[in-house]
Amino acid sequence: MDALALDDFTKYKFISNTKFSPNGENLAFVIHEMDVDENKYLSNIWVYNVSTGEINKLTSFNQESSFVWLDENNIIFSTVREEKDKKRLEKGEPFTIYYKININGGEAEKYFEVPLMVTKIEPLNDKKFVLTGIYDRKINDLISSSPEEKEKLLEKMREEKDYEILDEIPFWSNGHGFTNKKRNRLYIFSFDEKILTPITDELTNVDDFNISNDKSKLIYISNTFKDKMEIRSDLYLYNIDNGQLEKLTHEDPFSYAYANFIEGKIIFLGSNMKNYGVNENPKFYLMNIMTKEVEQIHTDFDYSTWSSVGSDCRYGSNQEFKVEGNYFYFETTEYGNSYINRIDENGKREKLTTKHGSVDGFDVFDKSIVFVGMRDNKLQELYELKDKQENQITFFNEWVVKEKKLSKPQRITFNTKEGIEIEGWIMKPIDFDETKKYPAILDIHGGPKTVYSGEVFFHEMQYWSNIGYVVMFCNPRGSDGRGNEFADIRGKYGTIDYEDIMEFVNVVIENFSFIDKDRLGVTGGSYGGFMTNWIIGHTNRFKAAASQRSIANWISKFGTTDIGYYFVEDQQAATPWTNFEKLWFHSPMKYADRVKTPTLFIHSEEDYRCWLAEGLQMFTSLKYNGVEAKLVMFRGENHELSRSGKPKHRIRRLKEISDWFDKYLKPNI
Repeated sequence: MDALALDDFTKYKFISNTKFSPNGENLAFVIHEMDVDENKYLSNIWVYNVSTGEINKLTSFNQESSFVWLDENNIIFSTVREEKDKKRLEKGEPFTIYYKININGGEAEKYFEVPLMVTKIEPLNDKKFVLTGIYDRKINDLISSSPEEKEKLLEKMREEKDYEILDEIPFWSNGHGFTNKKRNRLYIFSFDEKILTPITDELTNVDDFNISNDKSKLIYISNTFKDKMEIRSDLYLYNIDNGQLEKLTHEDPFSYAYANFIEGKIIFLGSNMKNYGVNENPKFYLMNIMTKEVEQIHTDFDYSTWSSVGSDCRYGSNQEFKVEGNYFYFETTEYGNSYINRIDENGKREKLTTKHGSVDGFDVFDKSIVFVGMRDNKLQELYELKDKQENQITFFNEWVVKEKKLSKPQRITFNTKEGIEIEGWIMKPIDFDETKKYPAILDIHGGPKTVYSGEVFFHEMQYWSNIGYVVMFCNPRGSDGRGNEFADIRGKYGTIDYEDIMEFVNVVIENFSFIDKDRLGVTGGSYGGFMTNWIIGHTNRFKAAASQRSIANWISKFGTTDIGYYFVEDQQAATPWTNFEKLWFHSPMKYADRVKTPTLFIHSEEDYRCWLAEGLQMFTSLKYNGVEAKLVMFRGENHELSRSGKPKHRIRRLKEISDWFDKYLKPNI
């Protein structure tokens, strides 16, 4: 078997967007691959025939990542294929073109065009659709203008490109750029009449919508704001036949996570955030459509209802909720794993998957389930679930486990001084020799309300094991999968979580004598970057650090990032005006003059979640105080660099981190 190479991740295949056809006979999904030479991702639609087991590639233009079923045999997908349309995009004109393709054969044909950038679309019939799209006051006149008028408006927009006018918060969003006065708006689109009818107003963002089975109603979750977006949302019911709109919000403030129709009622998930803030696990509710009476469905668990299991080997999005018949299907994260569950209207839960690992999305038809899974330290594949038995149906990435040397994580647990169990893992180096001493890298997850799993493939960790490192990682307090109380570290960042991580390191060092305690490195991104910055200001035991997309200063983060003004107040229990000293106490910048650890900073120029200023502050502080430091900034990238950044940038990122650790942890090599 061969060693896993740094750039092997560019050969992996990633699966997303699994959707059954209306009759359940076929399942379509998207395969994403990397083109390193062109520095981009290639996406195509594939189809799995449920009865025959055949899997065929449906499209081959490498840009088909978003689709819906139009009927049992036809799929529509968005793409831009013609040169004239590509030129329109280059000029700044917003539109989405849909093509139709028959899964039984034939070429894709241009079907219709929507005069805005569509974010989600669902058919009412083959001529009428419900959709959400990005509304911008600056481009609204383009929708109804003539070709001549359109050209003049586009020229005016190009002249205005050098200016941004901000009059609300948030004014930008990670991965979406400046968003001032832009809204994800809900529409009815009549294909044959080419009429786009808005349902929501110019100040409303629609988070999600779902349509009733008889196509007569839709329900949507939205947030309307001017000047400042509050952390709350509303629930609305829209009658498609007569255009009547009804507000269903049952409690305010309330954060709705999902809503759909079930057996003549409305089922929804959400939280009033009173006990555990914005990260509080949602509860289940039923609403009577006629009377609007709401009852909570009492469940026997305290978990998040999605997968928060980390990996750097995913691309694209997947469905995490589904209503079918009288069941509501959803995911839970429990300890370091995620599972598919279903409940009925009485709150009876069935856990449908039991294997460890990650469920990365699924679809259901007639109680049959196909899901994207990461099992047994393998990469993503499709699995069929019948009678709670899993059957692997794709083998796109099987070559990795057959041809490459991989390290199997070993689980470790210990109890904190308060008696709380903490779960972690170590990965031995490939070709392990028990007579040798090895350097080790501590990898800290983001969030903080996410988890690591010992059953899920993580390329960077496997690569470090292949080049001679022990890799160690854990889920300290603040992590997901253990309930609200375990995840709640509001106002405690850098205290109990730091204690858990450092005690984990102590336990690992004590129990594995092959680790050289004088050659330890630490890294992490986002919350993991915050914790890396915090660690180097509180201990000198690590000989090198790599801080990625980090937080250095909660005061500056409050006023500059897309979530800062509400996330900082919620998570740090303070604002710059209510308790400046508390924010400064929890800021790694306060302790930067104590740092002795050589530190690499990785940051993206367009990371609006943990803005570049955070990395610059720590880098400047270390340089000012005479500490070895380097900052590598990636242009054109955002907070998702390590997960969905351009292929060449992801290669460079991992090389910079690995070279940095080699320099300080392998000085004689």
